[in-house]
Formats: sequence, structure tokens, C-alpha cells
Amino acid sequence: MSDRGPIPVVVNGAAGKMGLEVIKAVANAPDLVLLGAIDRNPKLLGEDIGEIAGCGALEIPVMNDLQAILAMASQEKEPAVMVDFTHPDSIYENVRSAIAYGVRPVVGTTGLSTNQIQELAEFADKASTGCLIIPNFSIGVILMQQAAIQAAKFFEHVEIIELHHNQKADAPSGTAIQTAQLLGELGKTFNPPSVNESEKIAGARGCIADENIRIHSIRLPGYIAHQEIIFGAPGEIYLLRHDTTNRSCYMPGVLLAIRKILGLKSLVYGLEKIL
Repeated sequence: MSDRGPIPVVVNGAAGKMGLEVIKAVANAPDLVLLGAIDRNPKLLGEDIGEIAGCGALEIPVMNDLQAILAMASQEKEPAVMVDFTHPDSIYENVRSAIAYGVRPVVGTTGLSTNQIQELAEFADKASTGCLIIPNFSIGVILMQQAAIQAAKFFEHVEIIELHHNQKADAPSGTAIQTAQLLGELGKTFNPPSVNESEKIAGARGCIADENIRIHSIRLPGYIAHQEIIFGAPGEIYLLRHDTTNRSCYMPGVLLAIRKILGLKSLVYGLEKIL
């Protein structure tokens, strides 16, 4: 048996919808210990994050100084992990700071560019520090993507629709982009033209991702996170759809990532890489 102590975890974006779910999941995991809770909401500073999350007092106050918490985490006996569910505008610097302190980032925030991910991968390599960037922590989404890869071998036409709540800042979603990338890696170009298309209003046909795959983004209150992958052929439609009804569905993937990252020395993109 291992004599390793509990894994110290810092949650950045702790008072957000996903952050609160992470707080509850970490608090209930016997092999993890909550070390810090970071959030930019000034009304919550100093409040016990456990009380805010509804899981009882944890004696961890909400703070807004990420650097101070990372510095404290770097002094822990056990390697620490930062789980980040913040905003696309801050995620790049958050991850760089965590790696610089030797704290391993598990990133659920989407919106990083390809160049930013490459730069972070190089930084993680130099620091020999694990970093996980996960567009979607749902096991169901991974299964949907794997089914799409199999279907794409037989269909020439495919489009993606992703539907999220209207507080999501980036579009398309990281999951939709990753799905298009996975299909694009098959080495074929999709959706050969049958007519000379023209858009009467720019953007009517969505954006074009890898290998001519179109992605359509919907933002409305009432949704959480949903995706459809639609394959078409003469006489048939093959539809793959994943619906999120509660954010708790992401927590098994988050906990898996926290535990797996300790064995990594570089950046890994996608939950399927560590399953």
C-alpha cells in the first residue's frame, strides 16, 4: 500500500457553477484535501467555501489571490493540484503560474487557442510538470466522440451542433472543436460540395473547423451543455447526441484527472488520453 497522503487541491473559480461541484466532490473524496478556494466575486471573499457549496463548513475561506495560494500549495509535502474553471481571458496566465509554482493544473476552462496550448505544452515539458487540459469531463461525451470516429469512416457528410447556457463566454465549445479535430485526424475531408453555396447572412452556415466540418453554436438560458453530431447520407441520418442534465456528471472525470495528473510530466489534452 502507498503511504502517500491526501492530494492537496486548489480550486480556481470555486464559487462558479462548476467550481462548487468540484468543491463538494473534493470534500467527499477521502484521498483528496481542499487546500484553497479562489474566486473573483468580492461579495464572497472570506466566506467559508463549504458553506457556500452546501456541504458544511470546511474552514477554507474564499480568496482572490491566486499567486499566494499557489505559493502555499508549492510548500505542501504532497504534490498539489489546481483545478481551474474560470474564464478564457485568464486561463492561460493561471496555468503558467501554476506550472511555475510546481502545482499541476487540471483545466476545465475552454477557449485556449492552439498556439496557447502549444506554448503551455512547451512550458510544462521544461518544468517536467503534468498539465491536463480537458474540453469535457463527461464519460458520456468521450463515448459519443468514439462512436463518431467509427461512423465517420462510413459517412462523407457531418455537421456538429453544440448548445450551451447563455453565460458561456466562448464559441464554439471546446468539446465541439475537439470533436472536429478527432474526426479530422482520420485523414479525410468531409462535406464535398454539391452546390455553389452562398450565405444571405454571414455565419448562417456556422463556422468551418478541421477538414471542412461545420460547427453551429447555440446559447440560450435553460441549457447546460449539449452536443449533436449529425451524419448524413442518401436516405438516412445518423444522429449522436449527448445531454447534460446536472453538472455532477463531470465530477468522476474531474476526480480521475486529479489522481492521474500526479503521474504526468507533460501536458495532455483530452480526458480520453487518461482513461
